[in-house]
Amino acid sequence: MNSSALHFAQALGHEATDKRLDILKRIGEVGSISEAARGANVSYKAAWQALETLSNLAGAPLVEKAVGGSGGGGARLTQAGTQLLEAAQLLNQARAGVLSTLEQRTGNALSLSGLVGLGLRTSMRNQLPCTIQSITQTAGTARVQLVLANGAALVSKITIESAELLGLQPGMSALALCKATAVTVASEIEAREGLNLLQGHVLSNAPTAPGSEVSVQLIANLHLIGFYQGKEELQPQQSVSAAVDESAVVIAIAG
Repeated sequence: MNSSALHFAQALGHEATDKRLDILKRIGEVGSISEAARGANVSYKAAWQALETLSNLAGAPLVEKAVGGSGGGGARLTQAGTQLLEAAQLLNQARAGVLSTLEQRTGNALSLSGLVGLGLRTSMRNQLPCTIQSITQTAGTARVQLVLANGAALVSKITIESAELLGLQPGMSALALCKATAVTVASEIEAREGLNLLQGHVLSNAPTAPGSEVSVQLIANLHLIGFYQGKEELQPQQSVSAAVDESAVVIAIAG
């Protein structure tokens, strides 16, 4: 395979945020996807999902079937898989050096956990720092309870496999992401199951067709962008509610 065709930047873009490269590394060590999944403490389905995602991002197969062996067959890394792990190791070394330098320079003046957002390139304009409070699993999904800096609760509904690959645990710092178009703003919104409701006041209000794009200030330095479709114009500092479905909230974490 031509190494120039391997998309390192895409495949390594979120290396610090989940277990995908850890699973790939374990496959190279043990020669088995099922053993790698057990070692990484994720399900076989989650391991397969990790490999499919990484292969899509890298633009090349990272694992291939291996014939023979004591188990009658297994899996081994392709050349691209080996190259990707080598790149990950170099990236981790560089990242550790940068974080060490920042810690020495800033002390407690900068929250390094908040830097996760700097590594994201996404169309999602809403990126809210939060802490994972609890995780419950029902009917094939994980319901992740988050707490924002103002103490407000926010829930994200994701697959169990995604929660496993992210290694989510209570107490972890995270970012809650959602598209501005997924947020409905109004003077009052009726609560219902599966809907997040956040309270704040209007910081700015830009007309659109129809309605308007509203910046809702939850607390100082914590804002949420959404859209208002009401007939009466919202006023600056007016109290409003912002609603977003639990399934529209995405979670990102730092390593």
